[in-house]
Amino acid sequence: MRNPIAFIQGRARANGRLQRPMRRRGVSVLEMTLVLPILLMLSFGIVDYGYFFYLKSTIQGAAQAGARAAVVPGATNTSVSSAISTMMTASSLQNSGYTVTTSPADITTAASGATLTVTVSCNWGTAGYHSLPSVLGGISSSKNVTGAATMRKE
Repeated sequence: MRNPIAFIQGRARANGRLQRPMRRRGVSVLEMTLVLPILLMLSFGIVDYGYFFYLKSTIQGAAQAGARAAVVPGATNTSVSSAISTMMTASSLQNSGYTVTTSPADITTAASGATLTVTVSCNWGTAGYHSLPSVLGGISSSKNVTGAATMRKE
């Protein structure tokens, strides 16, 4: 018995099998070639921006650890750098070329109750692998990623 709906639509053969229209051949390949680059850019963009926010969070955490090390009585610039270095090494960012800035420049001269600011920054281009070039919507390699923390000296 023939399929009445397929027969009405003009897709039935004489032996009763359904036949696809010839005009649809290759359309799925064309659709894939149009959509695949967009999906790849979205996927690589998600990875790239996800890594950026991970890096931003890590640098902010390192700045907070440095500020905590700076506010205790008897703290030195070496103890601040050591705390930040420990955080960056734990995150595998020790070779990212990060810089540490403290305000005041010499922690030992700060009086009790004074505010201390520790800033950690690095260049996005030296912080690791980037999957999406900036031409395709990725983050520019010249972008600075900065984290800062301010606390009162004890």
